[in-house]
Amino acid sequence: MKIKTALISVSDKKNLKPLLNALKKNKVKIISSGGTFKKIKKLKFNCIEVSDFTNSPEILEGRVKTLHPKIHSGILNKRDSKLHLKDLRINNFENIDLVIVNFYPFEDTLKRTTDHRKIIENIDIGGPTMVRSAAKNYKDVTVITSSDQYNELINELNKYKGSTSLNFRERLSRIAFTETAYYDSLISDYFNKITNTNFPKKIVMHGNLIETLRYGENPHQRSAVYSRKPEMDIKQIQGKQLSYNNYNDIFAALTISKSLPKNTGTVIVKHANPCGVSIKKDNLESYKFALACDPVSAFGGIVSCNFKITKQLALELSKLFLEVVIANNFDAGALKIFKKKKNLRLIDASNYLGSKNLKYLSTRNEILIQSEDLKKFVTRDFNIVSKRKPSSMEMKNLIFAFNVCRYVKSNAIVLATNGTTVGIGSGQPSRLDSCQIAIDKMKKFQNTRKNLVAASDAFFPFIDGIEKLVQSGVQAIIQPSGSIRDKEIINYANETNTTLVFSKTRHFRH
Repeated sequence: MKIKTALISVSDKKNLKPLLNALKKNKVKIISSGGTFKKIKKLKFNCIEVSDFTNSPEILEGRVKTLHPKIHSGILNKRDSKLHLKDLRINNFENIDLVIVNFYPFEDTLKRTTDHRKIIENIDIGGPTMVRSAAKNYKDVTVITSSDQYNELINELNKYKGSTSLNFRERLSRIAFTETAYYDSLISDYFNKITNTNFPKKIVMHGNLIETLRYGENPHQRSAVYSRKPEMDIKQIQGKQLSYNNYNDIFAALTISKSLPKNTGTVIVKHANPCGVSIKKDNLESYKFALACDPVSAFGGIVSCNFKITKQLALELSKLFLEVVIANNFDAGALKIFKKKKNLRLIDASNYLGSKNLKYLSTRNEILIQSEDLKKFVTRDFNIVSKRKPSSMEMKNLIFAFNVCRYVKSNAIVLATNGTTVGIGSGQPSRLDSCQIAIDKMKKFQNTRKNLVAASDAFFPFIDGIEKLVQSGVQAIIQPSGSIRDKEIINYANETNTTLVFSKTRHFRH
């Protein structure tokens, strides 16, 4: 089916010349409007302006130009329908066989301005309408929605002597409907945000494919990574392809790193759980102390440094087998050291700001949605309920331990001293078991009792957990309140001269 007439209306005007040459070669009549019409004329190709084609002027400051029966009848009519052909003949309309449209840059506009009026004016109406019409009628019409598709179209025209194949039209129709859905989802998302609507009656999710991964959590599972932005905020600068599990660990590590003081702290993650965290101000010390918390688990793990990595630290990191190293950039000396380990993945997270978006968990046909746990802890978020009061340093350690604890899989217990974790118990059905694991880790690798504090992600339902911690040398404990036995816990703390601090918020992480 030969293409005789094309309608071109594009915001992205790059690479038009080779396309126009191909259309001219195949004697295709071109209709266009606005800036696209001017661009085509500037490139010295023949073109009919939409207003001349429809015999209807552009009105409402350009809001209405392609929304015309002659345009949409030309696109939507079924070429094998006698009734449609009759309607076209009576109204003196003609076929439009090729629609080349991309939309007003709504997504880019959101990046450039918060001016609501400008944002509204960059909601494309005519473009998506034409694309949907052409995509619906793919049996007879070809639809192009990106300059990336121009070469494919040119190849089709050359191969089929000015025509396109049904398979080609059908595939581009699928892409076109995805483009309009994506575009509408951006608009829906914007209106939900400005109206503070977190849980609308219906949700529309959008994402850009970053890459198809080798496999999922296991080799028999398929997987891919998408981003709500055109590109991710992290950049891989060295190493082999990241896996599904790598990405999962990277996001877990970054969530903790970005909760630490600016440009401070080292986080070591294994299987999405932290196995060592330190906020020592000296970056090299910070890594060494984080590693000392559990050097066995750190093997084959991920290290996330909330600062720029230098040559000195790179030398230290190179002594251990690691899957991924994340940092707020790397100096030249560090990159030279890491270059010797070709498979080691290096991730630059200097542009990663963390997410304020909602968090999604999908299971078959259902989706769980919640806001992220991004609360920044300050002293007023806690109540000191014991007779023994914490020193300012002890309170800082308690808050540090509690912050780490909320990123450990429940039930979670974190032991810490001097801004460094020394024992972490995670993911146990019994809080008592988590206490024991944290204590065992501490005794195995640290065996310290000096300035020892403990954090729990939820309240202790019985005194056995807090008793176990105190007997191991813990001098101060932080936990959420809410147990019917809170008074018993407080009494035990007072009997043992232990500092007890209650948080006003609970922080499960399942």
